[in-house]
Amino acid sequence: MRARMKAVILVGGEGTRLRPLTLSVPKPVVPVVDRPFLTHQLDLLARAGIREVIFSVAYRPEKIRAVFGEGDERLRIRYVVEASPLGTGGAVRNALEWLDDLTVVLNGDVLADWDLGAIVERHRERHAAATLVLTPVANPSAYGLVETDDQGRVRRFVEKPRPEQITTDQINAGLYVLATRTLELMPAGVNYSIERGFFPTLLERGELVAAHLHRGYWIDIGTPEKYLQVHRDILSQTFRLQVRGQARAGGWIAADAQVDAGTLLEGPFFVGPGCHVEAGARLGPHATLVECVSLEARSQVTNSVLWAGVALGENACVDGALLCQGVRVGRHATVRPGALLGEAAVLPDYSRG
Repeated sequence: MRARMKAVILVGGEGTRLRPLTLSVPKPVVPVVDRPFLTHQLDLLARAGIREVIFSVAYRPEKIRAVFGEGDERLRIRYVVEASPLGTGGAVRNALEWLDDLTVVLNGDVLADWDLGAIVERHRERHAAATLVLTPVANPSAYGLVETDDQGRVRRFVEKPRPEQITTDQINAGLYVLATRTLELMPAGVNYSIERGFFPTLLERGELVAAHLHRGYWIDIGTPEKYLQVHRDILSQTFRLQVRGQARAGGWIAADAQVDAGTLLEGPFFVGPGCHVEAGARLGPHATLVECVSLEARSQVTNSVLWAGVALGENACVDGALLCQGVRVGRHATVRPGALLGEAAVLPDYSRG
């Protein structure tokens, strides 16, 4: 009989590296081009045949529930709320009573083009206690390294290595397939790390901890720089995604968006539902207007992400910036590269931010 399978997505973090964007919006539901970020992971799970997922939540669970509800006909969603932070291991252990024979665990801030079905199938073939998906990175010193042998078995973990300790470029990619029976090894109700506690314990017990090396697309969206990068990657189709909009001038425009004749468009870009771009405005490249954004004449947006309700006055300029919902940028004002403007912030006429 084939092992039954459910998934746990770890969405308990406060997204501190993305503040002020995440002061009012949890990181799992921040918009990424045309949809909330976590939608990408739910699509991945559904394609792999998973029918139920548990969200392990701690920070603003009501905001996440308001977006995703109880799921849909493809995928049922259950919420397990942490009364106090339980760490990556404790959060999975907290969901144990709802799980089946196999458990897929995903970090809630990673986007990748994984073939989850193939990963699970290989896990089953090897009868592994755990399978860790690894990915190579150019600078592994900021991550935890995972050393493997020539048979694809995990040998040891090296957290935040010094230069002389770097023996591999392979890091933990934030996707695991686990035999659910092994979760009993983790203490219940306490803060516990799956990376520093659970996996080393499996190795000490002689369990098979297998590695699956992923060489495709992978990004952690947890910093402003990476959040901007993921938009560039989707708009340029480095990460291939069917963007919801009509193709035009090298970008996408939602069916109900209004882009006046005489707008200067340079792809790639995205203009979301309810947006209005006046004649003479300049948009792109790599500009994302999420929803109900308004650009007055001769304003311009490049390499930036503007959330719902952002308004730019005449001759305003935004370049390389992230603007939360409801931000107002006055006439002739300039938002410079690296700027992050929090919810409902106002930049007066002729100012620089």
